[in-house]
Amino acid sequence: MANKCLVAMVLLVLASLHVGHCYSPLGSCHPSGYLRGKTGNCNRENDSDCCKAGKLYPQYHCSPPISGDTLATMTINSFAKGGDGGGPSECDNQYHSDDEFVVALSTGWYNGGSRCLNNIKINANGRSVKAKVVDECDSVYGCDSDHDFQPPCPYNIVDASPAVWKALGIPKSEIGDYDITWSDA
Repeated sequence: MANKCLVAMVLLVLASLHVGHCYSPLGSCHPSGYLRGKTGNCNRENDSDCCKAGKLYPQYHCSPPISGDTLATMTINSFAKGGDGGGPSECDNQYHSDDEFVVALSTGWYNGGSRCLNNIKINANGRSVKAKVVDECDSVYGCDSDHDFQPPCPYNIVDASPAVWKALGIPKSEIGDYDITWSDA
């Protein structure tokens, strides 16, 4: 009887997952796999994390559902040529100045580029700002030259340019991982 109940529960959970995603009915993302890290020439600008050889990094195809105030973690990224963002942005194959209001979204929110060149509204520190989506913060792949030998992003990241951080009035001492809310603008 216990085995039948366990099988029934597993089937129920599997049936509730979105195809190709690891998304539970409770609204949280779960890893869809793990990537074994490789080291290389990683740009440490903005205290970027660099892959460690052999370490397993979680991969995510999903992100939490988007609402009027979606909870996220904001990180900092330079989208400029030679910056820690690596190559040109996915959406327009361009580099962007650190003075532009631009962001990259985790794979699930990036949604295959459906938000490319659209604005999102970011709320933090009692302020809000609009920023253009120009790139994906890849939650599946990393630890290679295309990703500046950085690990895959977590599932809930809004990776923002220095201009976004400045406009939100976030002190330099708090730059790193910052709790925000965001929505489509």
